[in-house]
Amino acid sequence: MSTQVIASTKNRARQLTEEEIAEIEHEKTLYPDNQAVGLEALKIVQKYQGWVSDESLLAIADYLDLSAADLEGVATFFNLVYRQPVGKNVILFCNSVSCWICRCDDIKDHISKKLDIDFGQTTEDDEFTFIPVPCLGDCDNAPVMMVGDDLHRNLTPEKVDEIITQYRNKSA
Repeated sequence: MSTQVIASTKNRARQLTEEEIAEIEHEKTLYPDNQAVGLEALKIVQKYQGWVSDESLLAIADYLDLSAADLEGVATFFNLVYRQPVGKNVILFCNSVSCWICRCDDIKDHISKKLDIDFGQTTEDDEFTFIPVPCLGDCDNAPVMMVGDDLHRNLTPEKVDEIITQYRNKSA
């Protein structure tokens, strides 16, 4: 978020919910200062809202008495803090060296064609968002991806098709 955008949205901070505040207050007991709580607060708001809007970021900054620009720096550094709306199913696709050696580019291309989206995009039906991640920690089963909390290993185009169908059917 640019300084200009921060200034223009300064008065647009939303109110944090009671649930969000309770969880942020709990996190404050675990960290030495509010700066250290920033990332956890972003994750808490995302859990309830699905993503972190500019208004939510400003609300967190106000609540923790932090600079909105500093908090935005934290939010944009971590690619799992979503600064735009995401689909019902977020596909985290590993593009580490191990996955690359195991031809993850072919799988990535298959997913892109199947869903008609590329990294950082969401399908027109808001069903899937496709995000690259540097590592999912399962290198011996590469290529891998996560959908929600589910890790999918040893991917092939056929497995990907089954996985996508499985999640489309869950939403139906």
